[in-house]
Amino acid sequence: MKKILILFLLCSATATFAQQTNTQTHEFAITGKVKIGSIITMDSLNSYPLKTIGNIKVTDHTGAFKHQDDQLKGILLKDILNHSQWLLTPHLFSSMYFTCVGADGYKVVYSWNELFNTEIGDNVYIVMEKNGIKADQLTSSIQMVSMLDYKTGRRYLHNLDKIVVSIAE
Repeated sequence: MKKILILFLLCSATATFAQQTNTQTHEFAITGKVKIGSIITMDSLNSYPLKTIGNIKVTDHTGAFKHQDDQLKGILLKDILNHSQWLLTPHLFSSMYFTCVGADGYKVVYSWNELFNTEIGDNVYIVMEKNGIKADQLTSSIQMVSMLDYKTGRRYLHNLDKIVVSIAE
């Protein structure tokens, strides 16, 4: 009986985790060190310039190939962040970072310098179309990708839920 109970609890925990990882998002919040928090919806994303990104080979942390996504189109993350007003003065920008959080709790971090002061910032996108399918029709609707990463799967975020603006202490 004890083994059955343990097995049931493990299965329940696995099912709960699987449900959380498939939580489709249709908006995300920008919070933290901002004057006014904001909610970015799929409709508001359509007001930003859409760029053709191309194809990406998604790899794991070892560099092993996982899958390929084709015909990516997206919006630069920094274009969206540029509409936020920070609670920090410019001399603190080098200490600023952005924690992008998926609905399942997965986190990806970018520094202000990385996004606004290097070529990487010109290659971090909110994916609006993939493999010919619009973002709102994808199982993982709001996705982010960093096209210049060597191990692309590490910062390929699914179901973006929020971006928290912080300062390194």
